[in-house]
Amino acid sequence: MKKPELLAPAGDYEKLQMAIAYGADAVYVGGKQFSLRANAKNFDTDELRKAIAYAHSKDVKVYVSVNIFANNHDFTGLEEYLQQLKQIGADAVIVADLGVLAVARQIPGLEIHISTQANITNYQSAELYKNLGASRVILARELSLGEIREITIKTATSKSTASKMLPGTSSFETEVFVHGAMCMSYSGRCLLSNYMANRDANKGDCAQPCRWNYYLTEELRPGEHIPIYEDDRGTYIMNSKDLCMVKHIPELVATGVSSLKIEGRMKTAYYVAAVTRIYRHAIDDYFTCESLYKSKLDYYMHEINKTGNRDFYTGFYFGRPHDGQNMTNTIYNNTQDFLGVAVDYDANTKQALIQQRNKFAVGEEVEFLKSGQKQTITEIYNQDGTPLTTAPHPKQMLRIPVTHPVEKLEIMRRS
Repeated sequence: MKKPELLAPAGDYEKLQMAIAYGADAVYVGGKQFSLRANAKNFDTDELRKAIAYAHSKDVKVYVSVNIFANNHDFTGLEEYLQQLKQIGADAVIVADLGVLAVARQIPGLEIHISTQANITNYQSAELYKNLGASRVILARELSLGEIREITIKTATSKSTASKMLPGTSSFETEVFVHGAMCMSYSGRCLLSNYMANRDANKGDCAQPCRWNYYLTEELRPGEHIPIYEDDRGTYIMNSKDLCMVKHIPELVATGVSSLKIEGRMKTAYYVAAVTRIYRHAIDDYFTCESLYKSKLDYYMHEINKTGNRDFYTGFYFGRPHDGQNMTNTIYNNTQDFLGVAVDYDANTKQALIQQRNKFAVGEEVEFLKSGQKQTITEIYNQDGTPLTTAPHPKQMLRIPVTHPVEKLEIMRRS
């Protein structure tokens, strides 16, 4: 069995660095133009050039989202933008709109992936995109493992009729989401945000009204709100649990998919690092020894639950879910504070230079994410060597003694 690619989100340059440092084989990013997730920081062309060069230096691929549903005016500058992406070394573009695909396939050598927003739920649709020049489809999230396997097998073995198919891409690929937020609407095709908040989800600006509190009102009793009780916080009648498939790597691998994707370009750098790290361990452990992987299932979930999440479920992979929308609350379960990132380590003084993110103090127990090492903070110094008892200022550069060597981009956290 071929080991699938681990694909992680990168909403900005720091998140891209974290994804790579913690084990991603590839990252997906958005540009300032033509990309969903409008509220992510995203990358301008110079930043993309820098990000792609950095990723390639680490042998990691970069896929750039160009996945808006385009109006007529959106095509102004599109071809030039796609040409730029090809020139600066993007490994693929992710598109959803057929018009955007029509432009992208005119650019020689530009690899094309079809976004999950295209709602591909069957092998005929996947085959059509293959014949239009795509080398990969990101399947809809509403498919079972059996359906995914059938699509993967049928499209991989069929011959493409596309004159634009890239050399060497005759082996067609499928990609699936394995972790992160799920939409209450079919593959994210939702108009609720546009209607209620004038923010277009299909332009990347969803206000997530499915996660608001709602009450019923009766026509003849205006102003009288009737609660629908599920818990003491109200009800979230359309709200989905988060997807988590870390305990089902063997089943995913058996489908033959080429890429396992983590959702979260809007999530924090800590989230990207922590989730990528656990899926990297899980995939590698399974391909090392299945019994090793199975023995660590509780560990994977214990670590995943430190990342900030809603309740988990397995989506549609094992059939239609009966409780996926039945949220007990919409509050993220945060059990860890992201305290800082290691910038440097001095082997002589055994001190780490930490860029602080949240307040911490002498006497507190902390954990370093990559190594799993725990220690108590015994001393804190600012950059001029002044001792401190606490670190109150975000992004402050601080030195602390550490009990073990610390790698660059090592995250320090606290329970």
